Parts: sequence; C-alpha cells; structure tokens
Amino acid sequence: MAKITFLGAGSTVFAKNVLGDSILSPALRDSEFALFDIDEGRLRESEAMLNILNKKYGDHGKIVAYTDRKKALAGADYVINAVQVGGYKPATVIDFEVPKKYGLRQTIADTLGIGGIFRALRTIPVMFDFAKDMEEVCPDTWFLNYANPMPILTGAMLRYTGIKTVGLCHSVQICADHLLRDLDMPRDNVRYHIAGINHMAWLLEITRNGVDLYPEIKERAAKRPAPHDDMVRYELMKQFGYYVTESSEHLSEYLPYFIKSKYPELIERFNIPLDEYIRRCEWQIEQWNLWRDKLVKNPDLTHERTQEYGAYIMEAMETNVPYKIGGNVLNHGSITNLPREAVVEVPCLVDSQGVSPTYVGALPPQLAGLNMTQINVQLLTIEAAVTLKKEHIYHAALLDPHTSSELSIDEIIALCDDLIEAHGDWLPKYR
Repeated sequence: MAKITFLGAGSTVFAKNVLGDSILSPALRDSEFALFDIDEGRLRESEAMLNILNKKYGDHGKIVAYTDRKKALAGADYVINAVQVGGYKPATVIDFEVPKKYGLRQTIADTLGIGGIFRALRTIPVMFDFAKDMEEVCPDTWFLNYANPMPILTGAMLRYTGIKTVGLCHSVQICADHLLRDLDMPRDNVRYHIAGINHMAWLLEITRNGVDLYPEIKERAAKRPAPHDDMVRYELMKQFGYYVTESSEHLSEYLPYFIKSKYPELIERFNIPLDEYIRRCEWQIEQWNLWRDKLVKNPDLTHERTQEYGAYIMEAMETNVPYKIGGNVLNHGSITNLPREAVVEVPCLVDSQGVSPTYVGALPPQLAGLNMTQINVQLLTIEAAVTLKKEHIYHAALLDPHTSSELSIDEIIALCDDLIEAHGDWLPKYR
C-alpha cells in the first residue's frame, strides 16, 4: 500500500482531480491519502470530500488529515505539491497592485514577469523546508510539483535538494486537441511532438495518418473570426512558425510585444484580459459556497478520471507499466541548444525506475531564443533565492521581457524594492 501525501490539500477541487483519479485506480486505491494544509477549515472540507469518494468507490483507501506536516510526510511514497504561499490575499494582490503604480500591467502573474519572480521568491524557502522534512522522514519519495512558477520551483528542488522531483502541468496533454477543436479540424488519429519549457513548449510536429497538419492549421487560424481567446498564440505561430502550449492570456505577459502602455490598442486587437487572475480568484471565492455544497456535503458525489498526470505517474511507478508524460526535468542533454541547468518540458517515460526524459535534440533557433528569454529570468530568480542577494532579484527583473520593455532600469529596481517591502515577512531577508 502506497502513501500519497498532498501538500496544499485545501485546494479542494484540485485535490478531487488528482486524488479522485487515484481512488479510481486499482493500483492506487488501497493507498493512505495523507492531507496537509495550514488552513484547517479547508483541510477538513477536502477530507470530507475525499471520504465521500473513497466510500462510493469501494472504501479501499484511508483518508487521513494531518495538522503536523512532518507526520503527513512520514513514510510517503509520493508527495503532491499544490501550495500557494501567501495566498490570493495578500500576496497575489500585491503582485498585481504594486506594479500597476508603475504602469506595468499583467494577466496571470504566476509564471514569469514581476509577479512570477516574486511568487517564486515567496515559495522557494517553503519548498526547501518541505525538502528538509522529506530528506528526514521520506527520503526516497517522488515529489510531484504542480505549483507555479513551475520551472523555477522545480529547478530549485532538483538543483539544491536531494528529493526526486518532476514538475507537472496540464497544458501539454490538451494543446493539440484544443487547437484542432477550435479550428473545427478532426481530432482522431493525430500524433504530435511537444518540447520546450513549461508554458512555452512548442508543438514541433502534428500529423494525421502521416500527413503534416501545420499548413491547414495556419490557413484556418488566419481565417478564424476575431476576437477569440487564442489570438496571441496565433500571432506567435504566424511570426515564429510554431504553436505554443500555453494560453494567450499567459503568453501575452511572457513577451515584449503585446501589453504595452505606448500601444494600448494592442490590448483590444489581441483580446488580452488584463488582471485576469484577479477576476478569476474573485469569482472562485464567490462561487465557493456553491461548490462546497456540491463537493463536501454531497453524498452522491462522483468522479471521472481526468487528464492530470499525477495518478498516471504513480500508477506507472507502482505497476511498472510504462506511461509517457510531458514532464518538467533538468535539461541533462534533452534539448541540446538550451542550458543544462534549465528545467525543460519534454516527453518522459515513467515506470518503476522513475521518470526518464527523452532526447529531443536542438529546437529551431527562433524557438530556443524565445525560451532563453524565459530561462534567463528563471535561473536568476533561483540564484536570488539561494544566495539571498537582492542584486539577483534586480537582475531577474531587468531581464524579464515584459518588464524591461515597459520600465527603465531605475523604475525596475524601485519596483523590486517596493515589492520586497510590501511582501514583508512572506519573503526572507535579502542583503
């Protein structure tokens, strides 16, 4: 029987997805599902919800909620991470509102940009605390990281702890299907190849019955009536030749081309939803009472297996039946024209031996160039978190494509100082 520990289990909907998938898996359903969250109210709600699912599907597993993190981790075979350090309020609101004073606007602010940098700086120290506990009480565990910013957090764990870690997102497995769906193209018998970095991985090949679909995709994309939700991705495909995995609202803030105070008409032209994550969080807060009744107080609650990788990974490791994922791992030669210390998102084979990245080779040079604009920021943010040197926070922000396209050097440094002050004790002390 495996022990599966979920850190950040108060994320009830996401816990339902990953642990609900595990409850439906014959290889995992007998597990102990250990739940931990610093919000005990939300922890108990997730516990109640999972007990309903567990009983409905045979009562095979054991659901245990812990208020002691080390006890939750003790003996864990797998640890799932979904924490958001600082929460929506105050931390995420600060990440949006302080940059606005400088005229710097964002959409999601959780992966790159000034918001992604500071989200990482809040989270890495907590992840290192997790690692210390795991090295003591479950040193052989697999750490499945779902928290953003994915490449920065995963890279910090892989480079500076002894914990086996893989970063997981859902954008790879839905990329090709959603692209074809939105263009009214058939989705059967499709094969594709994706590699790059998280939230900027590239659909390098897509075929049906051996026929390249890219010519038709580009033709249909050019004719699709506007406005729609994929306009930034289509523009990037038009200019650089390939479709990217992550959504347009995310992508718009990773690049210097779209959110520009000098050209406000671009916001409407490319249908960019500024402050989208703020609206999304507020809506989720408003809806939670309704969701609570449906999830926590519903004896008829059911679950269907999702596309999330988590349960499939644990299943493959338990059964030694191989499964392929798009995983976030250190670039030990998978992509030859990206740095070895970068975290790349590439096809990986999973079995009882763990997660084995595959060889991709060199990306088209323009795609590697775009990836490097993100990797520079990622590596410097990790450097800041590890050394506690404030200058590396500045370096990361100064190299960020969107931030540096909007603000001067002096403004960027002042913005970083303001964010450090605003986050207060959510950050360690930088020198």
